[in-house]
Amino acid sequence: MNALELARVLPALLELGQPAFLWGPPGVGKSSVVHQVAAAAGLMVRDIRLAMCDPTDLRGIPFYDPEQRIARWAPPEFLPKDGHGVIFLDELNAAPPAVQAAAYQLVLDRKLGEYTLPEGYRILAAGNRQSDLAVVYRMPSPLANRFCHLELEPDLESWRRWAYARGLNPAVAGFLSFRPQLLLAFDREKAGGAFPTPRSWEFVARILSAQNLPEESRLAAISGCVGQAAAIELLAFLEVASRLPDANAILDGKYDSVPAQLSVIYALVGSLIYALRSNPSPERRDRFVSYTMKLPAEFAVLAAREALAMKLPLGESPRWARWIERFGDLVL
Repeated sequence: MNALELARVLPALLELGQPAFLWGPPGVGKSSVVHQVAAAAGLMVRDIRLAMCDPTDLRGIPFYDPEQRIARWAPPEFLPKDGHGVIFLDELNAAPPAVQAAAYQLVLDRKLGEYTLPEGYRILAAGNRQSDLAVVYRMPSPLANRFCHLELEPDLESWRRWAYARGLNPAVAGFLSFRPQLLLAFDREKAGGAFPTPRSWEFVARILSAQNLPEESRLAAISGCVGQAAAIELLAFLEVASRLPDANAILDGKYDSVPAQLSVIYALVGSLIYALRSNPSPERRDRFVSYTMKLPAEFAVLAAREALAMKLPLGESPRWARWIERFGDLVL
């Protein structure tokens, strides 16, 4: 499932108290989805990286009770004593078997020795797939059987909407719309270096927006995030896209021509959405609808879908009925 679908499923599982395990390749945003869903539900996340733990880090350490003349266990500080939240066992299957075994009781019985997890806490976990050459251990069957397993796949539409909402550089969203195969491009033959993932494209978007990075250093910096081949393609795309018209000029009624090159239109769609989001006045909204009607059908639909996903009220435009008449069948 994609990130949008996962964000709809997880709240129901949290409500039911059903532990869930999120599978997926590196860099697709498993941890981000967990934190966003928890924040939307008003729940604090206790992020426990089991790959960095020893078995005693979970169970705690024994100490002598002189009054009862018995040994007791002191649970770790990071386990909650009360309240509501999410225990997030990240990189669960990257933890050695002994650590996974220590997590058995927490996941199965919500206990660790004398410690009991508060009723207001839910358990989620995440990990990478062995097929992606990640360092993982086979999850024991009793532990695996306790989880609802959800596999997260990279999805351009979900990433693009997330990027627009975060205000990331629109050129990256435009480039990935033009080259969707590069959203996640893991080469098993060249494992170990930089490669494109949704996470690494976020890094690239921030690099492009950096004010203090010299122009001649951009290729090296971007290559370090997504690899040299993808970096060269992106910079070539940006060189073409640099000739695109100003999105604010279009929405302010000062420019109405449509570029001829497809790569430029891909970049322009993202810029138009950002510009409208920054100032969604009725006049600019109407010009957005009118201008997209001049674009090739696939770009008109792309622009409208993304704008509506950003809660921009295109339906209030008097030109919207005409837009639907022309492109409505493609949207449906």
